[in-house]
Amino acid sequence: MAIDTDTARRVAHLARIRVEEERLPALAREFDAILGFIEQLNEVDVEGVEPMTSVTPMRLKRRQDVVTDGNQQDKVLLNAPDAREGFFAVPKVVE
Repeated sequence: MAIDTDTARRVAHLARIRVEEERLPALAREFDAILGFIEQLNEVDVEGVEPMTSVTPMRLKRRQDVVTDGNQQDKVLLNAPDAREGFFAVPKVVE
């Protein structure tokens, strides 16, 4: 599929990218090259290939999925600039 300057202009408009008129032919060639590369990728046989999230196989660390109260109120309140009676204290904004 060949990309012409009108298509490049439309894509730039949709992407909200300002492209000078004299740059449109070069942009169309770049789009054409990108689509050619995608067509090459579509020709690759991936039948039986497992999808991967990383080039190195590793297992994510997991923890037990249990409901707790957190039990970290003191640690959390240490981050607060002002804490009173076990809660975050904030300035009054409504009279």
